[in-house]
Amino acid sequence: MKKALSLLVILTILTLSALPLMAQQKRMSAHDTISTVVDGSRVTLVYGRPHTKNPKTGEDRKIWGELVPLGKVWRTGADEATLLVTQKPLVVGETTIPAGAYTLFTLPQADGSAKLIISKDVGEWGLQYKKADDLARVDLKKTGLDAPVEQFTMAIAKTPGGGGVVKMSWANTEYSVAFTVQK
Repeated sequence: MKKALSLLVILTILTLSALPLMAQQKRMSAHDTISTVVDGSRVTLVYGRPHTKNPKTGEDRKIWGELVPLGKVWRTGADEATLLVTQKPLVVGETTIPAGAYTLFTLPQADGSAKLIISKDVGEWGLQYKKADDLARVDLKKTGLDAPVEQFTMAIAKTPGGGGVVKMSWANTEYSVAFTVQK
């Protein structure tokens, strides 16, 4: 167990140290790192935070269906694809995600449904997505928001009965997926 945890810490450090190399390509949006301990496992997300307003003109952009195309894989944020790091295995939908680092993509559809794609590959810039690297595709829950969210925001929340939920909010929509920590 100690060897596995040490290996995960080393992998995480190497992955996070590669982020400046990925950032050498021109970033268009602010970036954020969020991290929460859920049932003894630190779960971390590193992602780009685009705005609804066009950074060049200041005009509002239509998010779902234009900036984020429907029926096509989206990097779940801006610039380099979103990074997920977990210290312990997570169960998301029907799939166990081993401890380690992964890339998250989203596949929104015209009917409002969407899937979260968990990729085994890390370090992709933009949409350098390869379906062969998919570890899992899980359904996301869609919720309408009472007030629009101007900047793409991700959150990791603990749930009262154990486990947690990853939330992605932007414009008038929130997508979420529940997970549990494998014991």
